[in-house]
Amino acid sequence: MRMSLRNSEGGTKLPAVDERLVAPESGYEIDDGKLVRVSPSDPPHAIRHSKISALLEAHVADTFEVACDMLTRVSETSDRAPDASVFPRAPDPITGGRQIEQLAFEVVSTESLGHAAKKASELCARGVRRVFAVDVERVSAFEWSRELGRWRLLDLAGWIEDPALAVALPLDALVRAAKADDAIASALLAKHNPVLVAALAERAEHARAEGKAHMILRVLANRGVAVDTSQREHIFAERDHVRLDRWLDRSLVCASTAEVLAAD
Repeated sequence: MRMSLRNSEGGTKLPAVDERLVAPESGYEIDDGKLVRVSPSDPPHAIRHSKISALLEAHVADTFEVACDMLTRVSETSDRAPDASVFPRAPDPITGGRQIEQLAFEVVSTESLGHAAKKASELCARGVRRVFAVDVERVSAFEWSRELGRWRLLDLAGWIEDPALAVALPLDALVRAAKADDAIASALLAKHNPVLVAALAERAEHARAEGKAHMILRVLANRGVAVDTSQREHIFAERDHVRLDRWLDRSLVCASTAEVLAAD
């Protein structure tokens, strides 16, 4: 059993966040000792769950992990599972188990926003720094306010900036599926994702080579030098910039395209 921790007020010890009341992956939470079924989502909520997880994966800092429906022990009698959460990758130095999540996200309907408030309050009381709600029906985003004890409506033109995120997360992308892919791509670029960086570099090199090929063909056309289909394809297939530069120089003085493409 995990070592227990004192609560945020330094009072009664609480179980470790990963000490379970309910079996993981069972589809249930424990709410004040009562077994509560967490029903699977239907569209559009299920789609929003997926998008939020993808957005978080793209924006999260290197030292953090992203989870979906991960149970967190919020009290002696409650085990809660936010729709998505961000938590430190390193284990808790005291318990040796998982650390408390830093960010938690709930996908809600207008009717369930009040129900999600209880969950948000419990998560914050346990130590989760920030809890957000995404209302699909009203196309709105909220953050739980500890000071006010209620949800605070967020401006969708804004961003979520947080130490757990390597790149600020646009709120508009949280609630509008059409914006999510753009935000993910932008975040990966900002994080210098090696696959994207390599692809962009390759594309830039291809464009440079293609530009030189067009210059060679234009020079030959202006000088009235005939170029057949195979020669044209050969010029466009070349990627070596040194060779393309030599061909461009030759195109200025050659009598035929064959002279341009002659073996060096």
